[in-house]
Amino acid sequence: MSTLVQPILLSDSEIEQLKKEVGRDTLMGKAIAKSIKDVEAFMKLPLEVPGHGEAGGYEHNRHKQNYTYMNLAGRMFLITGDDRYAKFVRDLLAMYADLYLTFDFHVQKNTNPTGRLFHQILNEHVWLMFTSLAYSCVAATMSEEERQNVVDRLFNPMLDMFTVKYGHDFDRIHNHGVWAVAAVGICGLAVNRREFLEKSVFGLENNGTGGFLAQITQLFAPSGYYIEGPYYHRYAIRPLCVFAEVLHRHMPELDIFNYKDGVIGNTVEAMLATAYPNGQFPALNDASRTMSINDAGVQVAVSQYAKHYGINDNLLGMAKIQDSVWVHGCGLELSQAFEKATDVGLPFWPSVELNEGPNGDRGAQGFMRVQDKNKDVFQLVMNYGQHGMGHGNFDTLGISYFNRGKEVLREYGFGRWVNVEPKFGGRYLDENKTYARQTIAHNAVTVDETCQNYFDVERADSVHGLPHFFAADNEQIVGMSAFANEHYDGVQQQRSVFMFKHDDLEAPLLIDLFRLTGEGEHQYDYSHQFDGQVIRTNFEYQAHKELNVLSEELGYRHLWNVAQGEANETALVSWLQEDSYYTWLGTSSNDNGEVIFTRTGANDPSFNLRSEQSFILRSKGEDTLFASVLETHGYFNEEFEQSVSARGSVKNIQVVGHNAQASVVEIETETSRFTLMVSNDPQVTKDTTNNAEIAGKNYSWVGCFAIEQETL
Repeated sequence: MSTLVQPILLSDSEIEQLKKEVGRDTLMGKAIAKSIKDVEAFMKLPLEVPGHGEAGGYEHNRHKQNYTYMNLAGRMFLITGDDRYAKFVRDLLAMYADLYLTFDFHVQKNTNPTGRLFHQILNEHVWLMFTSLAYSCVAATMSEEERQNVVDRLFNPMLDMFTVKYGHDFDRIHNHGVWAVAAVGICGLAVNRREFLEKSVFGLENNGTGGFLAQITQLFAPSGYYIEGPYYHRYAIRPLCVFAEVLHRHMPELDIFNYKDGVIGNTVEAMLATAYPNGQFPALNDASRTMSINDAGVQVAVSQYAKHYGINDNLLGMAKIQDSVWVHGCGLELSQAFEKATDVGLPFWPSVELNEGPNGDRGAQGFMRVQDKNKDVFQLVMNYGQHGMGHGNFDTLGISYFNRGKEVLREYGFGRWVNVEPKFGGRYLDENKTYARQTIAHNAVTVDETCQNYFDVERADSVHGLPHFFAADNEQIVGMSAFANEHYDGVQQQRSVFMFKHDDLEAPLLIDLFRLTGEGEHQYDYSHQFDGQVIRTNFEYQAHKELNVLSEELGYRHLWNVAQGEANETALVSWLQEDSYYTWLGTSSNDNGEVIFTRTGANDPSFNLRSEQSFILRSKGEDTLFASVLETHGYFNEEFEQSVSARGSVKNIQVVGHNAQASVVEIETETSRFTLMVSNDPQVTKDTTNNAEIAGKNYSWVGCFAIEQETL
C-alpha cells in the first residue's frame, strides 16, 4: 500500500515561515503559543478511547477532545519538530484502529444515522476530517505497517460506511453534507485513495447532484447568505474553507476560489456582515445567543479570506476582536498584515441586504447600521427571507435591535443546552418547538394566537418574504420594508423599520410600522422581547398576584401573564438595561389596545426555558397599523449613584392613517413634530412620485418614504 506521507494543508515553505513565529508577540505567535499550551495540558492525561455514551456526555466529549488535540498536535509537530506531538497522534491513532471495529453502531438513536463513536454520523464526519489532517502531519514518522494498520482498520471502514452504508445521506445538500464531503475527500487524499476525493467533489453519481460543488452552488444565495442562518453558517464554514484550501492545493484545475463567481469569498463576507458590532451573531433561526466570530471556524474563514480575496480594514478589525488567526499559511498572511497596520479599529460593516435562495429570489435578510455621535454602532436586523429548512423559525418580519454593546430587542435563540447531558443530552428540547420557534417568541406580530404557517415546515418552505425597499444611503434616516402575504390565511403583513438621527435626539431613533390587512376581525399581538428593569409606564395596569398562562396555544402556553392594562391611546414602556435607558412608545390604528407583560416559564416542569420578559401590544380589528418608536437615552451607574436623562425626548407617536397607497405617522418631541410618510406600493422605487390622501389630507413625496419636520 502507498499512502500520502506529507501534510495535506501545509507546504514545506509555509512550515518554515510558521517556525519563525514561535515565541513572537504577533497574532500568529500567540495562536501557536496557545495551541502548544492546550496540547501540552491534554497530553498530560492518560490516552483513552472510550466506548458509547449519551450525547454531550463524557464519552462524546472525550472523542471530540481526541480529534481536536490530534489535529493541533499534528501541526505543532510540524512547526516545533518535537516528536512528542507526533507520538501522541500515532499512539492515539493506533488505539482507535484497534478498537473502532469492535464498537457496534451507537446504542443511542437520534434523528440522524448513528456512528460507531457518536450518536449521530455528523460527529463522526467531524472526527474523520480532523483526524485525517492530523494523520497527514505525522504519517512520515510512521512505519509502513503502522500506516497500514490505521488505514485498514480505521480510515477505510469509515470511508466505506460514509459512502456505502450511509451513501443515501452523503450527497444531502445541508451543513451535514458539507462535513461529509470534506471528511471523505480529505481522508481519501490522506490515504492515497483519490477516488474518494473525486466522489467528494462531484458526488457519488458524478452527475452534479451531490458533492462539494453542488453544496456550494445550492446552499448559498448569490449574496452569500446561508439558508440556515449565521449560527449554522459559522458551523458549515469550517469544513467548507478547509476543504476549499485542500482543493486549491490538490485540484488546482477547479480554480475553487473563483468558482461560481467567487462563492466562497462571497459567503465568508456575508457571514461576517451579519455580526453585531461586538462580534456576536444574531440568533436567526435555531441558534445560540452566545456564538461569535471568535469561533474557530470563523477564524479559519477570516484568515482564508485574507489570503485569497484581500485584506481590508474590516478584516483587520475582525482579527482584532478574534486576537488570533488560523495556524496556517493563510493565517500568517493576516497576522503579518495586522502587525504592519497602525491604529486598527473595530469593524464597521456597511448596511446590507442579503438575498436568499440559489437564484437570490426568495426574499432577503436586512442588516442596517448607523453610528451615533460617539461612533457607537446601532444595528437593526429584519428577517424577510425563506424559512431556513429544518432549523427555521416561524418569524418572518421579525426584528432584533442592537446598540451600546448589547441586544435591546432580543432573540430568544434555540431551546437547547449544548452538551449539558442531563438536558436531553444537549440536544434540541421539546420547548424549541413549543416556544422558541413559535412566532410569539419573536419581535413580530402573532395573528389569532397561531404561529406563522401554522408551524407547518413544508408550508413554510414553500413561501418567503417579499422585499419592498432597502434604503441606507441617507445620513439622517435609513429604512427597509418587506411583505409577508402568505404566512397567515387571509392576512397580509407589511413591516417598515427605520433608524432616524436628529439633533432633538440623543441617539438614533428606531421607528417601526407594522401593517396588517385581514378579512374579518383578528387578534393581533405585537410582541417585544426585552431585558431589564421596567422603570415607568403611562397607563394603569394590574399586576397579577396569581400567575396564569397567557393561553393554551403553542408558544403562549409557556408565557405567564404577569400584568396587563388598557392602552387605548399611545402606550409608553420604559426600562433600564445595564447602563442605558430605553423608552418605547407604541399605538395602533384601532382604539382597543391592551398591553400585556409576560415572562417565560409556564408549563415548564423541567426548567428548560430561561426566564425572559416581553410586553405585547394587543389590538383587535380587520386592518391594523402598529406604529412605535424605541428611544435610547441617558446613562445609569449604580456604583457611582449616577442617573442622567432617565426620561426620553420623544413625547408621542400617533397614526394619521394608512391605506393601500401609504402609511403616515406623526412623532413629537419637545420642540418638533416629524411626519413620516411611507409608500405601501409594492412597486415603489426611489424615483417614484407618491400622492396619497390620508385622513382627508393629501401627502406628496418622491421615493419610498420621506420625513418632514415642523417646529412646535
